Amino acid sequence: QVQLAESGGGLVQAGGSLRLSCAASGRTFNSYSMGWFRQAPGKEREFVIAIDWSGGSTSYADSVKGRFTISRDNAKNTVYLQMNSLKPEDTAVYYCAVGRWRTIRTMVDEYNYWGQGTQVTVSS
Repeated sequence: QVQLAESGGGLVQAGGSLRLSCAASGRTFNSYSMGWFRQAPGKEREFVIAIDWSGGSTSYADSVKGRFTISRDNAKNTVYLQMNSLKPEDTAVYYCAVGRWRTIRTMVDEYNYWGQGTQVTVSS
């Protein structure tokens, strides 16, 4: 059974940092892109950032450029999201996901495995 487990969420003041981790189990995902999405109350799930299968290419939503970075450790079947200079508008549940292909995708339906989500709350 495939499982993705996010961790590292919490409450942080504006300007602070958090590092999210997503550990995959049940199979290896070294051949697939991985991404992070987020969903705020009353809003649709949106793309945040993604990384290709090798870790050599990344893509960011404009809202997080220069503040968020993504990395992966294929040996550990884990992807990370480093979030710096957090803003109140970053408050959301953050989900990691495994893409259907090696290359980066930004649409929700282009990912076929999802974690349960971790809450990130940024206070002003």
